[in-house]
Amino acid sequence: MSTTAKYLFVTVAGVFIVIGGMGMLRHRAPRAKKPAPAPVIVEEISLKEPAKAPVPVSPENLPDVDRIGRFFALDSSRLPIVETLSYTSRVPWLEGRPAWIADYATHYETSRHFIARSLNRKRDYFTQKISFGDRFNVLRRDMKIAFHLLIDLSRCRMWFYYFNPESNERVLLKTYRVGVGRVDKNKASGYLTPLGKYQLGEKVTIYKPGTLGFFQDQKTEMIRVFGTRWIPFESEIEGCTESAKGFGLHGAPWSLDPVSGVLVEDRNKIGKYESDGCIRLAQEDIEEIFAIIISKPTTVELVKDFHDAKLPGVERDL
Repeated sequence: MSTTAKYLFVTVAGVFIVIGGMGMLRHRAPRAKKPAPAPVIVEEISLKEPAKAPVPVSPENLPDVDRIGRFFALDSSRLPIVETLSYTSRVPWLEGRPAWIADYATHYETSRHFIARSLNRKRDYFTQKISFGDRFNVLRRDMKIAFHLLIDLSRCRMWFYYFNPESNERVLLKTYRVGVGRVDKNKASGYLTPLGKYQLGEKVTIYKPGTLGFFQDQKTEMIRVFGTRWIPFESEIEGCTESAKGFGLHGAPWSLDPVSGVLVEDRNKIGKYESDGCIRLAQEDIEEIFAIIISKPTTVELVKDFHDAKLPGVERDL
């Protein structure tokens, strides 16, 4: 083979080798990744209906009485745990000055609100004008009376009893509609309101429009939260699912009426599961209860059902 032919052969062979190598490199080069598709965001829609507020169970076939008027009756229809007095400023248990309503209240362990309602013959707990010979009722000193409040969470009802430990008898005084705590399945009761027996405390409070205080670290007009009265739980007695601290009985909250622009009681809060755990009563009911019980030992018993109650003593029907 001539020199020229050899040179041509080598050149052609070299070209084919270069072309083949480039083809292999092109074959082995990694392919560019396609961008990942954007995630599809699907709004999660629940097919379940929103939870409905529970409806209190009917209180049919359970006792329903109102004997409160007999606390203040001045005749033989009065309750056996009260007595009628005639006012005089000179009394054997107080020397050196005249006796006033506050002195009668202290001596007979009866609240001034109780005496005022008796004097006024109506739901007036503040007017305390009195003259010689005026008649009024007080709780008897010779009877060791205690009060017992039974609250049925399933029915939003409260039964008010007095209990005489000496005779081991209890008497039903009145039944009330109440509001209780919101539903909470993590609580033993199923609500923010606890179960068990608690002793009520002495640090009671009266609220009027304009009375300011702190609630949940915010300064507020207290009647908007607690109504006109507050009676706290003080201590646990038996079967309590929560500490007594922070719980109590109080009135329905007040709010501004859009028409008149004045504060009015929101009575729609009674008979419902809407509180933070406390027991709500209508204004006339909490003021009535307040006047009667604050001077005597009082227990509140909270149960899921009336029939679960462990009431003290034997019931007597007057």
